[in-house]
Amino acid sequence: MKNLKRISFLAMLMAFVISCTSMKSNSNNLVSGKVDSIESGKDGYTAKISTDAKEVYFATISIVNLGGPQNYKQLKIGNVVSLKGEIWKTDDENHITVKEIVSVK
Repeated sequence: MKNLKRISFLAMLMAFVISCTSMKSNSNNLVSGKVDSIESGKDGYTAKISTDAKEVYFATISIVNLGGPQNYKQLKIGNVVSLKGEIWKTDDENHITVKEIVSVK
């Protein structure tokens, strides 16, 4: 009985680890689109980005993830932006942890 519990726990742990790693992509993904809304956070903000392909991304922008205050920019609603970073998905939302703000228009 103990072995069955251990094997079950190990299988669940492996499934969890595999699902988490498959959700993450590399940090060179590019998202471009228009800023629809901004929600302030503790050390940055989350911008809702709508792309030309009718996709919506929630971009987490913080000083830490951008490598320091010299790279940090406050986006405004209506800006057209290009962002590089790590894309990940939940059940019904696309997210990007921004590592570089490529352009702001």
